[in-house]
Amino acid sequence: MNDDLIGKEILGQFRILERIGKGGMGEVFKAEQPAMDRMVAIKILHEKLASRQDLLSRFRREARAMSRLSHPNTVRVFLYGQLEETKQLYIAMEYLDGADLAHLTRRDGPMEVTRAAKIMIQVLGALEEAHGVGIVHRDLKPENILLTTQGGIPDFPKVLDFGLAKIKEQRMRPGSLVLTREGMIFGTPEFMSPEQARGETLDARSDIYSLGVILYEMLTAKLPFPRSKPMEYIAHHIKSPPFKVTERRPELNLPAILDPIMDKALEKNRDDRYASATEFAQALQALLPKEDQAGPMHAVPSAGRQNTIKPASSADDSLARGKDDARGSKGKGIVIALLLVIVLLLGAVTYLLAFTGEKESAIVPLLPQNEIEQPPVSNQN
Repeated sequence: MNDDLIGKEILGQFRILERIGKGGMGEVFKAEQPAMDRMVAIKILHEKLASRQDLLSRFRREARAMSRLSHPNTVRVFLYGQLEETKQLYIAMEYLDGADLAHLTRRDGPMEVTRAAKIMIQVLGALEEAHGVGIVHRDLKPENILLTTQGGIPDFPKVLDFGLAKIKEQRMRPGSLVLTREGMIFGTPEFMSPEQARGETLDARSDIYSLGVILYEMLTAKLPFPRSKPMEYIAHHIKSPPFKVTERRPELNLPAILDPIMDKALEKNRDDRYASATEFAQALQALLPKEDQAGPMHAVPSAGRQNTIKPASSADDSLARGKDDARGSKGKGIVIALLLVIVLLLGAVTYLLAFTGEKESAIVPLLPQNEIEQPPVSNQN
């Protein structure tokens, strides 16, 4: 692709405004969608990749899966397919205005613990949904997590490029793209899991390891291994024990509770790591202030089941319980009123029998059961 697209309309609905990224796999454009009155980002893969049938099939399958993801911290996919003329693959998604974690770390240095934990908990929510439908990201890195403001909420992370090759390389680190022999899995040496470095089949726990490295860098502005060339990090992930996070930057006085949390996320053996994104998020809650731990938090949904992170009871719950209590009290009052009526009636019968000497059978017909006035019973019990 080239700048000839700038100013043109494609797919009958998008007008290309500018190119915002270019790399070995393709280009990213900012485009206007007038019919929807919104901006979008359109990734278009290089024309030479259109002949790769394995890549086409994988792209379609994963783009279709991405389009079904609905977590608020996952970038939304609007449309995907092939351009008619060139047969190039494209994917249209929401345009985000913000800065990625790599840029923020370079600009601001280490991030405060509570802020970093809140951001990562939301990212883990997006991953839990993706993992639940069988999507493993495989290329999580700070460049793929963008902080934006959404609905007036700052520090709102968006996870990009689920299961897709990274296209925008403006801010990639040297040696970022590593293509496996099959040409199917991309990774970044600094952030890939040991099993990915060994070329093994990946599952959700590979993403958890990568997020552990990302969080480590957010907290210290350093990686958990000695400074090395990009490809040397692969050997570190496989063999080298990571530096303790609290010892990496002792001047930061990071809380000791961070060490066991990070150690578990960075276990070499995937079986020893957190079993799910939700479990990792639950561990990170210990880093939040008590008021944030007790109150509602960004949901960490599990596909096909209820959320495993359950917020504390809210004021609405208390109100509902209050209504139930009120209804119960009302029902008890009705029962008591009925008993009082019966007692009064029995007292009247006894009084009449005592003074008239008549048999009970002569009195009872005067007060047949169907003529005793009953208080109304609420249907809200």
